[in-house]
Amino acid sequence: RRPRYLKPMSELQDPNLALRIAILAGGSSAEAQVSRNSAAQIEQALVDSGHKARVIELNDHCVQALLTMQPDVVFPALHGPPGEDGTVQGMLEMLHLPYVGSDVRGSALAMDKAIAKRVFVRQGLPVSGDYIVRPGDDLSAAAEAIQVHVGSRIALKPLNQGSAIGVQLLPNGGDIAAALRGSIEYGSCLVEPYIEGREMTVGVLQLQGERLVHPVIEIRTPVGEWYDYEHRYTAGQSEHVIPASISQELGHRLQTIAASAHEALGLRDLSRADFIVTEQDEIFLLEVNALPGMTPVSLYPEGAAAIGFPFKLLVHTLVIQAFQRGRS
Repeated sequence: RRPRYLKPMSELQDPNLALRIAILAGGSSAEAQVSRNSAAQIEQALVDSGHKARVIELNDHCVQALLTMQPDVVFPALHGPPGEDGTVQGMLEMLHLPYVGSDVRGSALAMDKAIAKRVFVRQGLPVSGDYIVRPGDDLSAAAEAIQVHVGSRIALKPLNQGSAIGVQLLPNGGDIAAALRGSIEYGSCLVEPYIEGREMTVGVLQLQGERLVHPVIEIRTPVGEWYDYEHRYTAGQSEHVIPASISQELGHRLQTIAASAHEALGLRDLSRADFIVTEQDEIFLLEVNALPGMTPVSLYPEGAAAIGFPFKLLVHTLVIQAFQRGRS
């Protein structure tokens, strides 16, 4: 049965039209392999929908490959810089190629966790305090300042990485300077108070002006573990509870915040907001991902399927929307 959100096929495209889709993947990011896994899933789904899809590696030759192919739409299946921070989006704009996902500004805002948090603060969205450490800073002095302004129980996150790469948690305190040395390898880092709670996520799918919000998903990991790189991308290492076992009122609050964050950052097509929810149902918005993962174990496709967009239909709809945007 056609989801009630989706317009009839005749309004989306000529059913006999097979689009040429370039899927950008890989690159120099620490998340390159995750990107390639997402790209493989997307390619298969698009081929199954009748499109002509090709994966192009994000390297020194990708511009020439795109110019040679002249795709109708580009699907950036990219994670981390430079594919998720507006750099690739700017390249595609200069090549006049329609693409799935947010534009340069939205991508750049979402990717920089510190800037995104400032946007959220202005919108009155619930975030924690923080402290920023940059390469070249005196890490011993920074550790002392963190102790004063944030506390000893902290979470350290590189500003421009995803998939929990470079993230370090000190739930019981510890050597802050040593932890900083580990995270600063990935660039400037955001230090926040460690917050005990349940991990939740909410996706947003924006279609032709209509913003559809996914059900809340709770992410559960084994006792004493957290949703790090291994638990994200290894089958069976985490449990995704959808819909989350929470009150309707709390679920509505989380969905409202996810939609507001998407709008505040000026995002387009899709996004996924991540949260910590305490035992007292206090909500902390952690970050918003403008290009959520599309691997077999990724959260965004699960949420989309729950509102009537199984994976094949999801990626088809996203490329058709980008194609129409390029023609307008």
